[in-house]
Amino acid sequence: MDISTTSHVIATTDRRSVGRTLRAYVALTKPRVLELLLVTTVPVMILAQGGLPNLWLIFATVIGGSLSAGSAAAFNMYLDRDIDAHMQRTENRPLVTGEVSPRGALTFAWTLAVVSTVWLWAFTNPLAAALSAAAIFFYVVIYTMILKRRTEQNIVWGGIAGCFPVLIGWSAVTGSLSWAPFILFALVFLWTPPHYWPLSMKYAAQYDGVDVPMLGATRSGSQVGLQVILYAWATVACSLLLIPVAPMGLVYTVSALVFGGWFIYESHRLYSRAVRGGEPRPMRVFHASITYLTLLFVAIAVDPLLPF
Repeated sequence: MDISTTSHVIATTDRRSVGRTLRAYVALTKPRVLELLLVTTVPVMILAQGGLPNLWLIFATVIGGSLSAGSAAAFNMYLDRDIDAHMQRTENRPLVTGEVSPRGALTFAWTLAVVSTVWLWAFTNPLAAALSAAAIFFYVVIYTMILKRRTEQNIVWGGIAGCFPVLIGWSAVTGSLSWAPFILFALVFLWTPPHYWPLSMKYAAQYDGVDVPMLGATRSGSQVGLQVILYAWATVACSLLLIPVAPMGLVYTVSALVFGGWFIYESHRLYSRAVRGGEPRPMRVFHASITYLTLLFVAIAVDPLLPF
């Protein structure tokens, strides 16, 4: 092999190595969770504005929120790397495979936390920046460090961190908070358990194997199913509170009723199968919950743009 060929091979290998490392660091931010961030942030900004906000403001808020959520996810992977190594669902995460070192992940997480806070402070307002920092703290300290390994109610209170994007989006536009964003905060709070508990049912054996007391791993299918039903009903009821408060029009009202009814129906199906001793098919509810929240927030975005 001549010198030019050797150099080409080395350069190609280096590019692949750099690309693989970059992908590993991106994976630390849990990109699929970031998608949910967009779903809950931008529509709330449109609602707060009563129309389309300044596009730069939307861009700045989404970037800052994404960096903040990525920071929280990276901290979470750093702290949970011991249990991630023993769960099939998480065994390919970068800290488990060794593609990212613990020190590298921790440095990355702190960098994103600082940059996101400074970014939101500079390009939105101090309230949005403070809410972003609070979200990171809640997810990392309250959920990951304190609740996750101690109580089966971990996701109920730990899920509060996932509610902050609606407050951040609203405050970025208005510089303040009101009843409407707090109703949406409560909606996401109530939605989180029936979204996550079916997933914990699917991976109950893995959670049990690492002594993480997720409700789906500590209770029977029928007990989990009943809790999912109760929270699904509460979520839909909360969504209807937005109608007189915002106030919302026909698009949102119909969407909240139709999509909410479907979400409740899927929750009852999960419980019914569990009670009868059949396969509860929890992932059906898990995916339905994502679709429900997405469609509901699309309706929140569209409703202020229409005259009815």
